[in-house]
Amino acid sequence: MSGGPTIARLGGDRLPEELRGGVVAIGNFDGVHRGHQAVLGTARDIARAEARPLVCLTFEPHPRTVFDPAKPVPRLTPAPIRARLLGALGFGAVVEQDFTRSFAGMEPDDFVRRVLVEGLAAAHVVAGFDFHYGRKRGGTPQTLIAAGERHGFGATLVPARRDAGGETISSSRIRGLLEVGDVTRAAELLNYRWTIGGEVRRGQQIGRTLGYPTANITLVPDTMLKFGIYAVRLRRADGSLHDGVASFGRRPTFDNGAALFETFLFDFSGDLYGETITVSIFAFLRGEEKFDGIAALIAQMDRDSQNARAALAAATPLGDLDRAIAF
Repeated sequence: MSGGPTIARLGGDRLPEELRGGVVAIGNFDGVHRGHQAVLGTARDIARAEARPLVCLTFEPHPRTVFDPAKPVPRLTPAPIRARLLGALGFGAVVEQDFTRSFAGMEPDDFVRRVLVEGLAAAHVVAGFDFHYGRKRGGTPQTLIAAGERHGFGATLVPARRDAGGETISSSRIRGLLEVGDVTRAAELLNYRWTIGGEVRRGQQIGRTLGYPTANITLVPDTMLKFGIYAVRLRRADGSLHDGVASFGRRPTFDNGAALFETFLFDFSGDLYGETITVSIFAFLRGEEKFDGIAALIAQMDRDSQNARAALAAATPLGDLDRAIAF
């Protein structure tokens, strides 16, 4: 996933002139899951048909976190990963609108005028069927369509996307799957392997003493994913991919300390400290366990590595987005 979309913030960076007058997809898009992809794909189709720039307007931080800071929304895709996914879907720019209480208090007509018309010069706006905007969510899908007629931009609302069982695909549903370790079902709803990222930090180097040196990152919050062992694929800053096995948890055999996501890479001897990486999670292998001794732990780690290699060797891309991020 080399390169990426232009990242801009209204009121700060000015959107480059060549990206104004585009088709704008609006939403939080946390997870960029299949439901979001229906909205994003519709915007892309319109942009291609009209030969216009393709722009995504999203919000930072997540609005629910602003209104209830004591309960921040666990992010499936923090802003950098979300931007990379949007770039892989063909978006030329991601506008990360600062979401504050002041912004939330903007009258719906002012949101349309200041953000969509003046800020983006939108030619067409695409959003989910339940999109609301402005003070007290006073702007509705119907008022958005009417505003487009007044200001000269088109507006398309996309229905909810449902799975084969008729259940709506949502970010909260995917979070629930990850919390119980069902990364396979989560990947089906995302249409790609769930991917996390961060800077590799130096840990206690316990793995190195066991013959399993690991690249460690912190997953926030640590309730996002079930503690356990996973088959994973790591992408370095240079774009190279490396298969491995990861442990997420508190190391009960040793210190039962702060949760870390620790990845051992197969057939790799480089130094990743300080490097920003992403890790795509392919399979849940087992839950976290406490072992009676080091020998038993190492024997299990050997089995985990074999199982992870087998899972990764059998994996095939779920679609174009999965190819872009995990293959």
